[in-house]
Amino acid sequence: FRAFPRQYRIPAEAGLKKNAEHVMINAKFNTFPERNNGNMHIEAKTVDDSRAETVHLVRPNHLNGANRLFGGILMQWIDEVAGIVAKRHSMCNVTTASVDNLTFLHGAYQNDMIVIKGKLTWVGSTSMEVCVDTYVENHLGQRDRINNAHFMMIALDKNDKPVKVPRLILQTEDEHLAWSHGEERRRIRIQRLKDKLDGI
Repeated sequence: FRAFPRQYRIPAEAGLKKNAEHVMINAKFNTFPERNNGNMHIEAKTVDDSRAETVHLVRPNHLNGANRLFGGILMQWIDEVAGIVAKRHSMCNVTTASVDNLTFLHGAYQNDMIVIKGKLTWVGSTSMEVCVDTYVENHLGQRDRINNAHFMMIALDKNDKPVKVPRLILQTEDEHLAWSHGEERRRIRIQRLKDKLDGI
C-alpha cells in the first residue's frame, strides 16, 4: 500500500478561531454516500474520537516462569487496543501491518492493575499509526508506564482490500508533534523495507 499525509491543521491565531471551528465542524461531520462495511464514511475525525483505554488485572495464568506478566499476553492486550482505536477511526475492519518501537520499560506482577491507552498519531490513505502506552496503576490511582509501542494498522473493506480512511484533525501542539514523529517513523519503515528488498 502507499500512504501519504492527510490531515487538517487548525489555525491557532485568535483572528482565525471562528473560521477554524467552522472548518473543524464541517470536516468532522461531512459525510459521503460511500460506505465502509456498511457504515457511512466520514471525511475527517479528531484524535479524541478514537481514543481507547482498557484495564486488566494480572492473574496467575498471565505469569511467566519468573512470575512476571508474560510478554505475549501484554502483546495481545495492546494489539487489541490498537485495533479498537483504528476501527473507531476507520469505521471498518482493520489488520495489524507492523509494530514499531515495542519497548518494555518495567515488569508487571500478579495482582497488578494494567491500564492500556491507545490513540492515533498519524493517518495515511489506508493506514493508521496508533500509539499504545501501558501503565501499572496502584491503589492510589498513580500510574507508572511500563511499555510503549507504535502499531501500523490497515483499514480493510468487505473483501479484505485496503480502503481509504478519514483524515486526522490535529487540534493541539502535542498532536502536531506526534504527527511529525509519526512521519519520521514512516520514513524509517519505508527505508527498512527498501533495504530488505535490496538484500541489505
